[in-house]
Amino acid sequence: MNNLIILNKNDNVAVTPFVIDPQTKIERQGIVSVDPIPFGHKICLKTINKGEAVIKYDQIIGFASKSIKPGEHVHSHNLEFKEFSREFAITEKKNIAIEKSNLFFNGILRDNGDVATRNYIGIISTVNCSATVSKMIAEKIKYSSILKDYPNIDGIVPITHSTGCGMNTQSEGMQIFQRTIDGFKNHPNFSHVFVIGLGCESAQINLFSDSMKKHNRINFLTIQEEGGTKKIVDKVFGQIQDLLEEANNTKRTPQAAYHLTLALQCGGSDGYSGISANPSLGVAADLLVKNGGSSILSETPEIYGAEHLLINRANNKEVADKLIKKIEWWKHYTTINNSSMDNNPAPGNKKGGLTTILEKSLGAVAKGGNSILKDVLSYAEPLKNKGFNFMDSPGYDPVSVTGQVASGANVICFTTGRGSCFGCKPVPSLKLATNTIMFNKMSEDMDINCGTVIDGEETVEQVGKKVFELILKTASGYKSKSENNGYGDEEFNPWQVGVVM
Repeated sequence: MNNLIILNKNDNVAVTPFVIDPQTKIERQGIVSVDPIPFGHKICLKTINKGEAVIKYDQIIGFASKSIKPGEHVHSHNLEFKEFSREFAITEKKNIAIEKSNLFFNGILRDNGDVATRNYIGIISTVNCSATVSKMIAEKIKYSSILKDYPNIDGIVPITHSTGCGMNTQSEGMQIFQRTIDGFKNHPNFSHVFVIGLGCESAQINLFSDSMKKHNRINFLTIQEEGGTKKIVDKVFGQIQDLLEEANNTKRTPQAAYHLTLALQCGGSDGYSGISANPSLGVAADLLVKNGGSSILSETPEIYGAEHLLINRANNKEVADKLIKKIEWWKHYTTINNSSMDNNPAPGNKKGGLTTILEKSLGAVAKGGNSILKDVLSYAEPLKNKGFNFMDSPGYDPVSVTGQVASGANVICFTTGRGSCFGCKPVPSLKLATNTIMFNKMSEDMDINCGTVIDGEETVEQVGKKVFELILKTASGYKSKSENNGYGDEEFNPWQVGVVM
C-alpha cells in the first residue's frame, strides 16, 4: 500500500498498481482513500479545485469538473477534457550520426536489394468485387496442400477489403487507396503477387500496373478479361503451381539492422500503457534507429494533446509544419463529420483507467522513444528517410497498421493493456502486454510481459532491450504468437476518406 506510481514530482495524481478499498491508509503519501479505486486508475494526491489542471507525466491530462480531495478516485466523473494552448519550440537539429552498426538479423535478400522478414505469396484484390475470387484462389492452394513440399514459403495471403469503387478516380480517397495497394504489392515480404480486379471498377488495374513497380514478380489479371470466376481461379492456381519452386528458392542470410522498419502501434490501452509497454517499446525503437533502422509512429488523433512533444523533436521547421498541418486537417475533418478530437478514449480504455484523449496521447507518444523526428508521411506514403518517422492515420488499429505496412514496415510491435489480438500478414506482429494480470490471462496471445516494470522487477530500459532482441529474433524467422494463432488474413483495412458514390 506504499507503492503508488507517481510519474513526476509535479503530478497531482498517481496511478495505483493494485485495487484500493475505501478508507485505506496509504502511508507513504499520507492520504486515505475515499473511493474504491481499480488497479490502473488514478488517485488524487493533493487538493485540486474545480477548473484546475490535473497533472500526470508533468503534463495536463484534463481539468477538474468539480473539486477533488486527496484520496479520491480521479476519472470521468470529476475529470474533463478542455482545449488549452500547448507550447513547443521548433529548432533546427543536428543530425545525430547513426552508429555504424555490426548488428544483423537473418533476412531474405530480394533481387532488387530489398530485404524481407517473411516469404509469402500474395493475392491482392483491387476492389471488393474481386475479394471472393482472391479468397477462392488462396483456399484452393491451402486445401491442395501443395505448400507442404515448399518449407521456405510461409503461406499464401489473400488481401481483401470493402472498397476500390464508388469513388472519384481523382479524389484524395483514391490516391490513398492507390498508395496502399502499391505498398502491399511491392512489399518485400511477398515473393510473388497476383493483383486481381473485376474489370469495370473505379480502381482500374492500370492504376497499379502503371504505378511504382519495384520488382518483376507481380501479375495483373481481371475476372472479366479472363472469362469469369472458375477460369481465373484455375489460371492463377496453375501459375502459382509453376512458381512455387522459385518462391521456395530462398535462404536467410545475415542482413544489417538498417533494413528493418518497425511499426509502432497500441490498442486496447489502459492506465499502464504509458508507464510500462509504451516507453519500453520506445527504448527498443531508439535502439533500432541507433543501429541504422527506422520506426514509424502513427494514429494522429491519438497524439492529440501530446503533439507538442513530437514537434519539439522535429528535425527542422519543415517537418514540424507537416505535423501541425496534419493536426489541423484532423480538427477540420472531425468537425465536418459532427465529431471532435476528444471523442476518445474508447470504453475499454476508460475501464482500464484512461480518462481523456490528452492522457491517452501522452502515453501513446512514448512508443516513439526519444529519437529525432525525421519526417511526417501521408497515409501509406513510402518511407523516404531512415530513422524515426510519423505517418498520418486514424487511431483505428487495423487501418493504421495497414498504412504502416504499405509505407514499408516489415515488423510490427503492438502494445496492449486490455488484450488486443492482432496480426497483419505479410508482416509479423509482436504483442506487448502492459500488465502481468492480463499477460498471464492471455499468455497464448502475448509475446512479452512489460508488466514487470509495474511490478518493480525490471526497469523500462531492461524490458526495452528484451523487446529489441525479440524484434531481431522475429525478423530472423521466429514466429510470433499472432502468427501461431493464425491472425493476419482479415486485418487489411485501407483508410477510406471522402464520399462513397
